[in-house]
Amino acid sequence: VLRRLLFMIPVVWGVSTFVFLIIHLIPGDPIDLMLGETATQVDRQTLRRQLGLDRPLWQQYTTFLQRLVQGDLSQSLHNKRPVRTLIAERLPATASLALAALCVSVGLALPLGVLAALRPRSWLDTGSMILALLGVSMPNFWLGPLLILVFSIQIGWLPVSGRGDGSLPYLILPAVTLGTGMMAVLTRMTRSSMMETLREDYIRTAAAKGLTTWAVVVKHALSNALIPLVTLIGLQGGALLAGAVITETIFAWPGLGELTVRAIQQRDYPVVQGCVLVIALTYVVMNMVTDILYAVVDPRIRFEA
Repeated sequence: VLRRLLFMIPVVWGVSTFVFLIIHLIPGDPIDLMLGETATQVDRQTLRRQLGLDRPLWQQYTTFLQRLVQGDLSQSLHNKRPVRTLIAERLPATASLALAALCVSVGLALPLGVLAALRPRSWLDTGSMILALLGVSMPNFWLGPLLILVFSIQIGWLPVSGRGDGSLPYLILPAVTLGTGMMAVLTRMTRSSMMETLREDYIRTAAAKGLTTWAVVVKHALSNALIPLVTLIGLQGGALLAGAVITETIFAWPGLGELTVRAIQQRDYPVVQGCVLVIALTYVVMNMVTDILYAVVDPRIRFEA
């Protein structure tokens, strides 16, 4: 665990450096977006000097790293609010959306994958695999508007967009949109892992001892098939934050993804850097938690130095 924590330092530094360079090299000037085309050259130079954008890029990068080491993500170029505060305000909405999407994907994928493995080549197996194929094939930017068109506009069951009062109806469509892709991949992995486990000798031995089908499947087969599933859930769980950028934009969900897109459009360098840094940190932490969970799921696994 300590080694994993140490590995996070160069990863975070690399991500921070890459994002800093990319956001400064893309076309567009934040001064033009803030002042408009009618601003005078004097006003442009004054604002550029106040924001520190007149300094060479290496000096801006050095200042950025110094503040990052101190835990200071600087201030937004547009509203002068601390980036840390902006992220703290948006993070709960993104976390709730990611958690709901994870529950949707795992709650559907595990039963479908297990049932498909227990009844190979049956209509249930074929149906679950077709559903998984559809889930993989439908991108978020297409599935989201389709769900809005059907369940919000035509049927009128669910809200179109926004978070509203934070109640469940506002969360359903974004969570389904975000979790569908992960559900499809996890269903196929569950089926494959369960079918491989069900062929093992200890499964036949457990069945021969007179254990119920439920005990054989859940206690012996599923528990031993969880290692690849934990890996996939850990990796996809971190990727949910990245996928939330598109989903939050579609549903006007006031989370970290929507904040990132708006900051990119406004060329708000500190906000973009802070948001991407939080997403990268979450991804790295999820990977580390996944490694730790291996020992919980399978006590035979030990960490090697």
